[in-house]
Amino acid sequence: MKKIVLTFGFLSGGLSAVMMFATVPFIDRIGFDNGAYVGYTAIVLSLLFVYFGVRSYRDNVRGGKVTFGRAFGVGLLITLISCACYVAAWEILYFNFMPDFLDKWAAHSMEQLRAAGATQAALDAKATEMAGLKTMYGNPLINVAMTFAEPFPIGLLVTLISAAVLRRK
Repeated sequence: MKKIVLTFGFLSGGLSAVMMFATVPFIDRIGFDNGAYVGYTAIVLSLLFVYFGVRSYRDNVRGGKVTFGRAFGVGLLITLISCACYVAAWEILYFNFMPDFLDKWAAHSMEQLRAAGATQAALDAKATEMAGLKTMYGNPLINVAMTFAEPFPIGLLVTLISAAVLRRK
């Protein structure tokens, strides 16, 4: 089990990290709105390795049989490794190559509000919110927690679906 979890976890995490390094530096060209679609698509694609990992565990270790609980456990471990790789990639990108990411995001958010005809009070509230977010992101522990919260719910859903689909008694 350990070998399968590590192999598929790092394959998943490696794919998500490569996709992040390939797309996030070009967020100015992609756009923040499209960047979210590209980013979450990359997360979903990388988390397909959860399914393949659980299937490999079922077929190669358990002789074609696995309970929902065991499949869920294997999938969850793969997801946790993948999310850890995702977080590590973001921390490297954010703190070393893109320390102005939140400034650009704040400018984009403010521009969207202005284009929508927001009041000055709404603009001031958004500016305060973005300044608070920048302060929070400056703390590596909060940054890690918030970054981990991006792919983990998707990984949990993929794990649940994989465990349900692949269980065999």
